Amino acid sequence: MSETFSVVDKDTKERRCFGEFDVAVIGAGHAGCEAALAAAKMGFKTVVFAVTLDGIANMACNPSIGGTAKGQLVREIDALGGTMGRAADATAIQVRFLNRGKGPAVYSPRAQIDRRQYQIYMKHELEKTPNLSLKQGEIVEIVTELAPEGGETGKKYKVCGVVTHLGAFYRCKCVVACTGTYLKGRVIVGETSYSSGPDGQFPANRLSESIKALGHTIIRLKTGTPPRVNGLTVDYSKTEVQYGDEPPFTFQFDPEEKQDVRGVAGGGAQIPCYLTHTNGRTHEIIKQNLHRSPLFNGMIEGVGPRYCPSIEDKIMRFADKDRHQIFLEPLGRETEEIYLQGLSSSLPEDVQLDFVHSIAGLENASVMRPAYAIEYDAIDARELELSLESKLADGLFCAGQINGSSGYEEAAGQGLIAGINAALKLRGEEPLVLDRSEAYIGVLIDDLVTRGTKEPYRMMTSRAEYRLILRQDNADARLTEKGHRIGLISDERYERFLLRKKHVEDAVKKLETTFIGPASGVNSLLADIGSAELHAGASAADLLRRPEITLNELKKMFPDMAEVNELTPVEAEQVEIVVKYSGYIQRELLQVEQFRKRERQRIPAEIDYLKVPSISNEAREKLGKIRPASIGQAMRITGVSPADIAALMIYLKKYSSEAENCASEAQKDAGEGEVC
Repeated sequence: MSETFSVVDKDTKERRCFGEFDVAVIGAGHAGCEAALAAAKMGFKTVVFAVTLDGIANMACNPSIGGTAKGQLVREIDALGGTMGRAADATAIQVRFLNRGKGPAVYSPRAQIDRRQYQIYMKHELEKTPNLSLKQGEIVEIVTELAPEGGETGKKYKVCGVVTHLGAFYRCKCVVACTGTYLKGRVIVGETSYSSGPDGQFPANRLSESIKALGHTIIRLKTGTPPRVNGLTVDYSKTEVQYGDEPPFTFQFDPEEKQDVRGVAGGGAQIPCYLTHTNGRTHEIIKQNLHRSPLFNGMIEGVGPRYCPSIEDKIMRFADKDRHQIFLEPLGRETEEIYLQGLSSSLPEDVQLDFVHSIAGLENASVMRPAYAIEYDAIDARELELSLESKLADGLFCAGQINGSSGYEEAAGQGLIAGINAALKLRGEEPLVLDRSEAYIGVLIDDLVTRGTKEPYRMMTSRAEYRLILRQDNADARLTEKGHRIGLISDERYERFLLRKKHVEDAVKKLETTFIGPASGVNSLLADIGSAELHAGASAADLLRRPEITLNELKKMFPDMAEVNELTPVEAEQVEIVVKYSGYIQRELLQVEQFRKRERQRIPAEIDYLKVPSISNEAREKLGKIRPASIGQAMRITGVSPADIAALMIYLKKYSSEAENCASEAQKDAGEGEVC
């Protein structure tokens, strides 16, 4: 294949083609990086475009990876063969395990990241990956052609290429749009607003029209970021220090594949964070200037994230609180810049200076970057399939903030799935669709595609119905087999996973089948830890289910139990959780089976909802727009009632019977030599 050639486009104007690719990824943020790496590693020639190569994997907001529910997403990305967890381990400057005081369903790993080192790591990962080309350029158009009439997809358009702002045309078979907050980005600080992407980068002002021309609905969303200050001007004596956890954890499940650079997982020293609070003076300054806030004076059009409000929004919504937490988080090892987590704002710069200086420890802080709000275009994700492919254009996938989500981890999870499914489409295979009982990624995508969102969507543990089996510790058990099947997990890593899985299973079995009686002397050990003595025989698993007994305590009682004593820390954590919570887990697995039964009740894609009797007009409209793949998905659509579902199931039974009769008649006619 020659590097360049000419092609005649739909406007009959000759364009020079700068290359042919299987997959083109628009945007190299957290979604774009995962999408591009997945498609390339699955063997397809891939190109990824970034408005600026210096903005690859940028952390325009919080310099952290993971956190409540988000840590589960990162673990799942790693289990499937994605890159975010490995990059985070390589560049972490502090790690903490959140929610340890609660149940294991909400344990969540979180890491402060060296922001620049993370970008360097991810850019290098893109550069050195075979089949992957990295290019600087703004994509202004997705080129399509009319899909063949009567085609299998039933879609009007088919993707055939992309065009850069310099007019370069790149032919491709699939496009993954990962546009972040760049689409018609507008930054707002007080009374001032201007066209911009995040962190002062160029916006992408033209691509929205191309996406809209395909029939997608464009919505307007908003997010924001806090001020950054020079850490040398902070009085830390007035703050509370927060150290990381020792020993540090890793996001990766497979330590033999770690590629640590300077992260704490590789022995680097942890850098502390600090905590301070707003006060009455802070709140008074903000209240006195609310009339200058674009959030309250109507200047901001986009809808902001409810679960990550600005400081002015928090003060008004939670008027009973006399202070709010502000975390001082370093941006890296070789910078003094500090991120003021919890102080997001769009107030004018002079007001920002006043309220920052009213906070303990920040009285003399030098503000390096003011806070800002940013508005941007997104699509209605209900116009996507569960594979993240457009329902309107064959070969177009969308991932990340273009789908209405917020957060690096939410973007990366979608990007990984979109990249995988673009590759599977080119292989002619069925897409990888994770359901709500398999992964937080499945919950995330199902929520966006089935219910849509009117505000930036944030993943939370409360959104997952089956969170006790979607824990961060067992993401490999849930997903690594899938990652190996599609080609993102090497045979060597898969063998190591199978060995870990066997160790866990053998240890659980040993605990359940090992019994001990009161005459063994175990009662003295139980008394030492304040546990009730045994009056009859009990299994080792029964003892471990006691709240006060940990696996480490149990090892002292059973020093010869090799299957347990030789577990790695990661394996030991899984064993302890599986045994302690076995009753709850079994109950949840029964609920999952009911859920999957509804998911297996498929709805034919060609169903005409206008012909379904006895359903409400709202249900008819939403079912026709979203076109759910199953009864389970239909049940989760807002506005579709149980009565609508019952009527639909009756209709589907009749529809299925008629389809079977038609097929039978067709076979009979064919056997008699007639043409159906």
